[in-house]
Amino acid sequence: MRSYDELLEKAFSELPSEVVSRGRFEHPKVSSQREGSRTIIKNFSSIAKNLNRKEEHLFKYIIKSLGTAGFLEAGRVILQGKFTEEEIQKEVDNYVRDYVLCKECGAPDTEFKKEERILFIRCLACGAKHSVRTV
Repeated sequence: MRSYDELLEKAFSELPSEVVSRGRFEHPKVSSQREGSRTIIKNFSSIAKNLNRKEEHLFKYIIKSLGTAGFLEAGRVILQGKFTEEEIQKEVDNYVRDYVLCKECGAPDTEFKKEERILFIRCLACGAKHSVRTV
């Protein structure tokens, strides 16, 4: 039977080496501009990188939630239609709530894990795992 100190050492050794501070998590604000009947998200690549998600996944979510067409081009997204920064920011915030933040502890330190045909978000801070719908 192991002592408490041995078990505590084992637990600490299995914790992830990098856990973001417990401070308030802030992702970059959307920076967009309109060109005719198109809207361009200029800082799309930095938003995806800050959220630790692939650009393609965030892109699919934005396109589907705004109900429009668009394409990725050199770190930015060009959307068909006129959208305000507030409308796009709301969708990014919803994405963060649904696909980035841990449902248990609220930490942004999560990653996608696919098991069989089910997509899970696994928290690197607390170890929790919960399923999410695919985009």
